[in-house]
Amino acid sequence: MLPGSKHHEAQTLGVGKAIAVLTSGGDAQGMNAAVRAVVRVGIYTGAKVFFVHEGYQGLVDGGENIREASWESVSMMLQLGGTVIGSARCQDFRAREGRLKAACNLIKKGITNLCVIGGDGSLTGADTFRAEWSGLLADLVKAGKISSDEAKKSSYLNIVGLVGSIDNDFCGTDMTIGTDSALHRIMEIVDAITTTAQSHQRTFVLEVMGRHCGYLAMVTALACGADWVFIPESPPEENWEEHLCRRLSETRGRGSRLNIIIVAEGAIDRDGKAITSEDVKHLVVKRLGYDTRVTILGHVQRGGTPSAFDRILGSRMGVEAVMALLEGTPETPACVVSLSGNQAIRLPLMECVQVTKDVTQAMNDKRFSEALKLRGRSFENNWNVYRTLAHIRPPSTKSGYNLAVLNVGAPAAGMNAAVRSTVRIGIIQGHRIFAVHDGFEGLAKGQIEEIGWGGVGGWTGQGGSRLGTKRVLPKKYLEEISCNISNFNIHGLIIIGGFEAFTGSLELMEGRSKYEELCIPLVVIPATVSNNVPGSDFSVGADTALNTITTTCDRIKQSAAGTKRRVFIIETMGGYCGYLATMSGFAAGADAAYIYEEPFSIHDLQANVEHLTEKMKTTVKRGLVLRNEKCSDNYSTDFIFNLYSEEGKGTFDCRKNVLGHMQQGGTPTPFDRNFGTKMGAKAVLWMTGKVKECSRHGRIFANTADSACLLGMRKRSLVFQPLLELKNETDFEHRLPKQQWWLKLRPILKILAKYNINLDTSESAHLEHITRKRSGESQI
Repeated sequence: MLPGSKHHEAQTLGVGKAIAVLTSGGDAQGMNAAVRAVVRVGIYTGAKVFFVHEGYQGLVDGGENIREASWESVSMMLQLGGTVIGSARCQDFRAREGRLKAACNLIKKGITNLCVIGGDGSLTGADTFRAEWSGLLADLVKAGKISSDEAKKSSYLNIVGLVGSIDNDFCGTDMTIGTDSALHRIMEIVDAITTTAQSHQRTFVLEVMGRHCGYLAMVTALACGADWVFIPESPPEENWEEHLCRRLSETRGRGSRLNIIIVAEGAIDRDGKAITSEDVKHLVVKRLGYDTRVTILGHVQRGGTPSAFDRILGSRMGVEAVMALLEGTPETPACVVSLSGNQAIRLPLMECVQVTKDVTQAMNDKRFSEALKLRGRSFENNWNVYRTLAHIRPPSTKSGYNLAVLNVGAPAAGMNAAVRSTVRIGIIQGHRIFAVHDGFEGLAKGQIEEIGWGGVGGWTGQGGSRLGTKRVLPKKYLEEISCNISNFNIHGLIIIGGFEAFTGSLELMEGRSKYEELCIPLVVIPATVSNNVPGSDFSVGADTALNTITTTCDRIKQSAAGTKRRVFIIETMGGYCGYLATMSGFAAGADAAYIYEEPFSIHDLQANVEHLTEKMKTTVKRGLVLRNEKCSDNYSTDFIFNLYSEEGKGTFDCRKNVLGHMQQGGTPTPFDRNFGTKMGAKAVLWMTGKVKECSRHGRIFANTADSACLLGMRKRSLVFQPLLELKNETDFEHRLPKQQWWLKLRPILKILAKYNINLDTSESAHLEHITRKRSGESQI
């Protein structure tokens, strides 16, 4: 189909159709964001949208449980955890009798499109319902419950599933709605426990949720640098008790005052016997005599506000679900909207359910390595990085290579996690690692020292930059830098930072022609809150900043909701890059987000004011407007504030807020800890190969374009790209990549804020197949 031909009027796509949305199974943070998006985008397309309260039970009981939704009815839902429309386990729907009642309730309201948000059980139930639909219609006509005319109008049922589950146990999607928020809750607790454990030199055993899936346990272990983790997919080897105790005493021997062990609730040994947190505690106390405590996190993990990631994920999936439903035909199989890298894709529901069941079967049959593979490459990569960091001992023989690691640019949360894994994986590879303080300036001034395993202990959870970081570029120091590379005998550089890390590395490359010492491999890991480094869809630190802004916006919205008729104008960081303003606009439910990449005029500002004036006439009497700090030279935050204040006189009043440097601080989110850790590990493995490849008679000589790369996340995988290639993709004046993936999400932001704009659906996801996805899956 040609892109042009699919550019149909999205605003009339749903006319005459009705969509019902329900949440089922265990609740998950972010479900409300998905419900809100389904309702608003459904209404935008001209469809009627209905809430089904209390999951499938509401579908069976009908009556007041199935209610039409309005635009305002989903206001203020975005920041709430759980599910506002309720969820219930439902036995009635499992019986055909119950499904007959459900079908009758839907037909009476003319609903033939169903969006189900839940786990694999809920989605399988929906597929059964769809498969039986024509049989159920026939029975209802026969029993005189519906007329043949009604049956004809509702001849087929479209189903789209969104996976809401904190366990991330569904195959086919990198992240399920709720997983990231659950990790936020877990990490808050782990951070809190770490401080008390250090005070008393204790060992803590933490049990997290995940009956059949070890994702939460594994990512927690990776993000907090735990000593050991037990997951159902990969039970420990024989004699694990010895290994565990040796590992704990080694950690203490290196000067650590605490041990952390993470146990998934479904953890088992090789014989399928449960390993409980109490078992682990008794073992440690009996063999090592350490003061050991158990903390079972329980339902805390399901609670609290959804993270920025889950709100954006829920919103994007909700939009895609409406499109999939309205484009559905009797021939299209029930699909699930899922996430691959940062792409929303559609997959056949039953293929995903089948693979999910295959994992459980493989675990039951004790085919554990197969279970790990079926979970997908993202899961496997996480597991391999964790195992390397936690279980492999540094070799006694050294490689003879020296690597240096430095931070460049402004501080970003997650930098320390990247440095830690760089240092430790480097040591495991047999290298000597040197820490450079204060960026390129420190490299010039010789602020360089060797750093050992213990030197980066406990760094993953710390914000900012422990090494110290500066924006200074290397050009005027090339001679001093060359001397120090020679003095310290450095064979490779790992540069973790923002746009300056990229431009500075290009300067080092230019200096290669004059200074032979600069002919060594170098790799850049993007770390900046602005997310403006070319070659990567995400930078380490951007997720933390996004959550900081979102939390602040939540509080501001609460204040505005209390005072009524108030509009807040908030300025975010990002330089010229509108990523933070756009994505936090998504996560906080903003009315507008002004950015440099999308030029705006006085007419646009006027239209926004008029739009807010209209909004004040509804039940939602508050507004939130975001402005990126450099979106316009003349339309400053003060200008926009003054304009809104003047134009809104008598209708609403205004307040402004410049968020400033709080966006660079704070503890890193689980995503940034994990991302930083994996980027560091991958960069060192690449560096090891490069250094060997460029080695001639004990000397390193690297002068090719591919010896200086940037490691970035591109769509579905982590890739190394030569800096020189990325040079052409960069707008150096505005410190921006020329192409930015998130700009495609901007129209959705406007639709969710009730603007009547055209939505180009030509890029909407096509149905893929899970088998094909397995090979090209995200490696993050």
